[in-house]
Amino acid sequence: MATMRAAFFDSYGPPEVIYVGEAPVPVPGAGQVLLRVGATTVNGGELFLRAGRLRPFSGRRFPKRLGIDVAGRVEALGAGAADVSFGDGVWGVLPRGRMGTAAEFAVVDADRVAPIPAGLDAAEAVSLLAGGTTALTGLRDKAALRPGEHLLVRGAAGGVGSVAVQIGKALGAHVTGLASARTGDFVRGLGADEVADYAVTGPEDLGRFDVVFDTVGGRLPAFRRLLAPGGRMVAVAFDSTRIARDVGYLLASFAHGSRRVRFFSGNPRRGLLEDLGRLVDAGKVTPVVDTVRPLSAIAGAHRALEEGGVRGKHVIAV
Repeated sequence: MATMRAAFFDSYGPPEVIYVGEAPVPVPGAGQVLLRVGATTVNGGELFLRAGRLRPFSGRRFPKRLGIDVAGRVEALGAGAADVSFGDGVWGVLPRGRMGTAAEFAVVDADRVAPIPAGLDAAEAVSLLAGGTTALTGLRDKAALRPGEHLLVRGAAGGVGSVAVQIGKALGAHVTGLASARTGDFVRGLGADEVADYAVTGPEDLGRFDVVFDTVGGRLPAFRRLLAPGGRMVAVAFDSTRIARDVGYLLASFAHGSRRVRFFSGNPRRGLLEDLGRLVDAGKVTPVVDTVRPLSAIAGAHRALEEGGVRGKHVIAV
């Protein structure tokens, strides 16, 4: 049986619980493709999973795998896999609840991959995937952001926020990014019209917005109060130390009609990937790579993301 290298962890804990071991090369089933992984990234939800903060949902069955997004090449096709061919360079995201792209090979549903935009290598492409599909769904589909509206992106330098700034501009909004002082120039370079330092600027100092896009979590009531009449708030993350409180507020906000907090978990398919690719092809969205590390250094990428100060994505080159 052919084997491959893959990232695992056998217990919840700090980044050091992650190791690279051997696993069988997966076989694509009906409607699936086998990809030779070129690159994946580290995402915030994986930190929560690894640390045990999602234990009620993730359980105690080990080992567990890592990686949700992938850019690579098609190595094999399962029966009925449509619109994709051997050797194609593609990018994609695993369905909600699945992980395993931090490996040399990964199986993905054929309808969850699309061609990598021209001119991007695997590391550049994968840096846009999870953040880009989340931001495009949140801003275009959930908040219906319109040209001329004022958008606040909380966590504007992160893997999701950095793409949300660009997509907000592509949709014609006036964008304010909330980030750290050391990442301010980076966020301005992404196209933000204004940048505020979250360490010295509280919600009460920010004014009114038509849309608040929150990638941080926590203090949701304070940021919802920034909405102008008819405003919409989209939250794509919870504060890891106050998940129960954030969830409670999210549910309570349903009583506020149009001013409720919208939360969703991305589950992108080919159409959304193609939409994101068109924005890249048009030059409206560009890669957001912070660092590129080999698979053997994935624990270091987890540590760096936990420490903060990120500018885009921590990429794992396989």
